Amino acid sequence: MRIGIVAGETSGDLLGAELIAAIKARVPEARFEGIAGPKMIEQGCDALYPAEKLAVMGLIGIGKYMELRSIRAGLARKLINDPPDIFIGIDAPDFNIGLETRLRNHNIPTVHYVSPSVWAWRQYRLPKIARAIDLMLTLFPFEAKFYEEHNVPVRFVGHPLADMIPLQPDSVAARSALNLPLDKHIIALLPGSRIGEVSRLSAYFIEAAAQCIEQRPGLHFVAPFANLETRELFEQALQIKAPHLPITVLDGQSREAMAAADVVLLASGTATLEAMLLKKPMVVAYRLKPFSYWLAMQLLKVDNYSLPNLLLGRRVIPEIIQHDVTPESLSQAVLAYLDDPAKVADLQQQFSEVHHALRKNASENAADAVLSVVERARRIGLGSAKG
Repeated sequence: MRIGIVAGETSGDLLGAELIAAIKARVPEARFEGIAGPKMIEQGCDALYPAEKLAVMGLIGIGKYMELRSIRAGLARKLINDPPDIFIGIDAPDFNIGLETRLRNHNIPTVHYVSPSVWAWRQYRLPKIARAIDLMLTLFPFEAKFYEEHNVPVRFVGHPLADMIPLQPDSVAARSALNLPLDKHIIALLPGSRIGEVSRLSAYFIEAAAQCIEQRPGLHFVAPFANLETRELFEQALQIKAPHLPITVLDGQSREAMAAADVVLLASGTATLEAMLLKKPMVVAYRLKPFSYWLAMQLLKVDNYSLPNLLLGRRVIPEIIQHDVTPESLSQAVLAYLDDPAKVADLQQQFSEVHHALRKNASENAADAVLSVVERARRIGLGSAKG
């Protein structure tokens, strides 16, 4: 069995590696080729291009755009000329949906793993997605419901993070591992993983932390960063706004930092899912450039934008966005948790229920779904089986 596969960025590489391992456990002779990161390569995937080629965000220059078009065209030609049994696109929708469309037009079965946020915005993409895929694999149940309502083949497989993160996280162990105080309330600050996010939120987070400690002396803060550039941006703001703030700044270790915390103040994004699975009360903030914010408001089709609120179907954690992001609003929302243990306990119970709902052995389910599409295609003579 030959499988074409494309993953972009670190998260896609991790999903791809686990999916490859799960498929190989069922079909040991399966071979994989396409665009892969180091973890997928470790699992035996033949990388025709490295995954970092796809790791781009937002607007890109004409040179990069042309390079990506060339890569996609070259990969499409190779797979069309020598059809695999199936193609799997993992996330990276701007790259993969177009590729999947072309391959499916040549009778190669396609599966897309990780839904684009079509349920939230740019819903006009849905017909294109429907034409591109034989099956959508979603990480969240509300996504599967959306596709079912629009008659797009879909299967909810669960979320790999829910499988990885223990149902009962150990805060004491996390604090000990990071050399954080065991006898103080700890607030984790995560102003984002990208330069733009960190530059727009750091000062507000730091000033909010300073206001928190004015009202509750004895607090300690921890701030993990994905790379040196974002850490330096934060530390520059720290020196200007609150140089004496009791804070531990970390390279990486964001999950450990959140596990150690009593409350998490963070930018909107996938880190909110980790915080929820770690059962941490959180305050979600986000600021965009003015035009980007205006555009998002025109396109957004949901009332809540953080994953915990989306998964629970109602607003259970504060979402503070754009001009409402102030040191006062952030600090008040953080301190409200410390002042209300009953509210925290109720929130943790709700988060635990979501964790159970997402803990489905995602990679195993995804492997079974992929192989069911292969089997169906073989019965009707598609893919490499068409002869």
